[in-house]
Amino acid sequence: MTFISVLYALFLLILLIFYWIFPWKFWRLFILLIASLIFYSTLQIQYIPLLLLWTVFNFGLALTIVEPQEWEIPHISWNRRRSFLLTLGIIINVLILVGFKYLPFIFNIVGTAWNIPVIINTGNWIDQYVMAPLGLSFFCFELIAYLVDVYRGAPAATSLLEFAAYKLFFAKLISGPITRYHHLNTQFRTLKFPVPEQIADGLWLLARGAMKKGLLADNLGILVDLSFSNLQRAGSGDLWLATFAYGLQLYLDFSGYVDLARGTALLLGLSLPINFDAPYFTTSIADFWRRWHITLGDWLRNYLYFPLGGSRVGLFRTCLNLIIVMLIAGIWHGAAWGFVVWGGLHGLALVIHRLTDAIFTKLSITWIWKSLPGVFIAWLITQLMVFTAWIFFRIPNLQDSGWVIHHLWGHTADVQFAHKVYVEALGLERHNLVIVLAAIFGLMAFTTFLNRGLKLELNWTVKLALVPLSFFAVWLLAPEGGLPYIYFDF
Repeated sequence: MTFISVLYALFLLILLIFYWIFPWKFWRLFILLIASLIFYSTLQIQYIPLLLLWTVFNFGLALTIVEPQEWEIPHISWNRRRSFLLTLGIIINVLILVGFKYLPFIFNIVGTAWNIPVIINTGNWIDQYVMAPLGLSFFCFELIAYLVDVYRGAPAATSLLEFAAYKLFFAKLISGPITRYHHLNTQFRTLKFPVPEQIADGLWLLARGAMKKGLLADNLGILVDLSFSNLQRAGSGDLWLATFAYGLQLYLDFSGYVDLARGTALLLGLSLPINFDAPYFTTSIADFWRRWHITLGDWLRNYLYFPLGGSRVGLFRTCLNLIIVMLIAGIWHGAAWGFVVWGGLHGLALVIHRLTDAIFTKLSITWIWKSLPGVFIAWLITQLMVFTAWIFFRIPNLQDSGWVIHHLWGHTADVQFAHKVYVEALGLERHNLVIVLAAIFGLMAFTTFLNRGLKLELNWTVKLALVPLSFFAVWLLAPEGGLPYIYFDF
């Protein structure tokens, strides 16, 4: 079951009816939990026991980590015990993640380095026959955040039902947004039927997410897949076009998923965190990470960057911390060297930004970046770095991604490439595709200007009127069958 399907619409409608019929919180949470298990069962029923056991384990562990309230308890020995249990919990959660997602990668590295074929074959067997649970990385990061929050003094969950309903909430389970327990727990306790404006917002988010994913991202995905599956025949211009298209596809695919998740949550009386805020219109890589995958950036800051010392430990250590955090961010996305390179590039970009910011501040010339030409140049440099780095994200095999980087300039396309890919497969000439991509980017710029610049939003009656039109456009123009969500792989 996917978000953009008739089956999901029926599932959500039935859930909403039963969910709101009962006025008691217990039954609403119980129905939400059962619905979440049903939803996940349509995708990977074999991992339901694992998710349940994983949830129960962390629920119980948090109760042993919680800070004691009685002053008589000797805090030194107790805190040592709490620190040990927290460390144990983090290690176990990470080991589960590594066991499913990274073992083939690790085995191949070790087997290749020591020339041990049996280790390489074992890694290949695991990669071929063991499928990681969907949403594994998101699931693990949320649990680690919960344990750390409890260790830092936040109250631990005392109701297993509440915790399981939060942890397995189907709208965010597979691809986020990464949500802290206490963000949803407070909402569980004050559940109210949404007012008309909230219903309109929820339906509009569902419609907008469907348009982003089905109408735009999936159609762009056809171009991207065709281009990158014919690398040797593509020219430099084609590679740039495919790279730009992939950047748009990735954003529209992931932000579309989050819109669908947030719209679903609103109809259930819940609010999930915003995960994107016009990241392609940022003028620095630091600002990009404040507005791209916001909940992941928040997790990386609170649970990695700050514990490493953040920016309070001198310039050198700050730069080192940035590199470490972004390398982990890259590895979190996937078990391939391309993701490591992608994370390293972002870490390096953050270091350069930190150093140049320090230099310009010391010289009192930061005004340069506030002028109109300075803003444009900063935006261009930032987005050129972001989109170029997406190549390693889309093609994590370093041999292929390296080939793309090497041929971004001065490489002539095969004479049949444009006709086969653009005309025959897509029905458009290359210059028409450039216009389409520019129009999509222009529409994103216009909506960003209205929302962030003029602080304008559609009122709820207009949103309601646009909902059926949006779903009709998706039904009419989305590719048949659709493409899988990109972040399902992570």
